[in-house]
Amino acid sequence: MSKKEWGIFMEQHMQSAAPYQSLLGLIDTQVALKVVKDTFERCLARNLSLTRVSAPLFVRADSGLNDDLSGVERPVSFDIPSCGSGEYQIVHSLAKWKRQALASYGFPVNTGLYTDMNAIRRDEAPDCLHSVYVDQWDWEKIIPASERKVETIAAAAERILYALCESESSLCSRFPEIRPFVPNQLTIVSTEELRKRYPNLTPKEREDAICKEKKAVFLTGIGGKLSDGTIHDLRAPDYDDWERNGDLLLWYPVLGRAVEVSSMGVRVDAATMHKQLEEAGCLARESLPFHQALLNGSLPQTMGGGIGQSRICMLLLQKAHIGEVQASVWPDDVRKACAKQEIRLL
Repeated sequence: MSKKEWGIFMEQHMQSAAPYQSLLGLIDTQVALKVVKDTFERCLARNLSLTRVSAPLFVRADSGLNDDLSGVERPVSFDIPSCGSGEYQIVHSLAKWKRQALASYGFPVNTGLYTDMNAIRRDEAPDCLHSVYVDQWDWEKIIPASERKVETIAAAAERILYALCESESSLCSRFPEIRPFVPNQLTIVSTEELRKRYPNLTPKEREDAICKEKKAVFLTGIGGKLSDGTIHDLRAPDYDDWERNGDLLLWYPVLGRAVEVSSMGVRVDAATMHKQLEEAGCLARESLPFHQALLNGSLPQTMGGGIGQSRICMLLLQKAHIGEVQASVWPDDVRKACAKQEIRLL
């Protein structure tokens, strides 16, 4: 939701006869956060055969391990005098690090890892869904080369949806004032199908339209060019296979819009990475250690993704702003608008 959209949302709610009111107070909110996080983490690990591991907060800038996101975001960088003259970066996500970890830890095929990832995205535009502070469950799983197909990642998206449903059930049992809304059926649709279905809408408007109808959607094929030459959304060229990835989207009644809860994909093999780097004009990256390891066959074939912890908590607790479930920093105008609506930012 853009800053303009957030302003419209706040204006509509301030004028309504039934303004937004949190279902839980501050202390109950903290209890509920633990219920959701504990339940979801346990279900995620079980449903996808994952083992929890520790992960870095920062990596060397010249390692090639940091996630470039859409390619324009600046990482938070700093030096560590005791470690020499190199530059270090707070991670944007662990998309590449996880694949390297699977190889170095010796995970077998059809098993994987997950970790708590914390990041600072300094160029994020904070609003009711986005924060400069990012917390995710990052996961990665080794798959056979024969399973590098969109059906494989779509099946994983279904298992993540099931984990969401289980977490919501546990939450509602503890706090009956919260009524469930997460569906247990997932509709799978490609960005190309969505473009043809809604040719006069923007990509985000298409997501809203399909999610309002289907409630839970796995939208595949993000990053590459569509048949009309446009791109639904940007993706870095060196971890997701643009033809075999997707976003898990839910229709969120509190905000009346589609909300992404997870971005995931089958990861690039050597040929796909080269093709996508060439298309993105980033072939120079092939000289970096991570990319060399992939090109020389040292890394396994994998799929993986990131699942926003605060985003999921916000949805399941049916909050209007992500700042109600995480402590971060917000522009003054956002704080003032939230205060008028009695939205308590942590």
